Amino acid sequence: MSTFEDRLGTDLILLRNRRAQTDRDRGRDLVTAERPGSGGIDLSTVHGVENISQALLIRFLTNEGELAELGHPTYGSRLYLLIGEPNTEANRNLAKLYALRTVQSEPRVERVLSAEVRQGRADPARVDIDLRLKILGEDSPLNLVVPFFFNTGVAP
Repeated sequence: MSTFEDRLGTDLILLRNRRAQTDRDRGRDLVTAERPGSGGIDLSTVHGVENISQALLIRFLTNEGELAELGHPTYGSRLYLLIGEPNTEANRNLAKLYALRTVQSEPRVERVLSAEVRQGRADPARVDIDLRLKILGEDSPLNLVVPFFFNTGVAP
């Protein structure tokens, strides 16, 4: 019988700071660490909940269609289409729709328990997309907050 961590898989660490989501520079995506026991250097891995969190964040950071030439035309998110748009109710609803489509394309997500787009407090152009997800075969929900910035503050 596989454990919760096994079912969510293991991958290379590609985002150094998944909580702050600040490490987005292309070409700086591999992390190394000392290998336990031997002291050698190896690529660092992420497991379980941290792995699916990273996988979902990478989906959000990838423009849908960006990997089409690699055989994955629908991988990614459409949130990039809203960059530069005003922060209106209609665009916040589109952001929610795009976020829902993004997480529903991840096979380890069984269903979305809740999704809410909240206005950012400090920056009127910012919204936080709060997602509560049911992971396939698990009872504990995964909470994920994805920040997104429109071009301008809240429009009338």
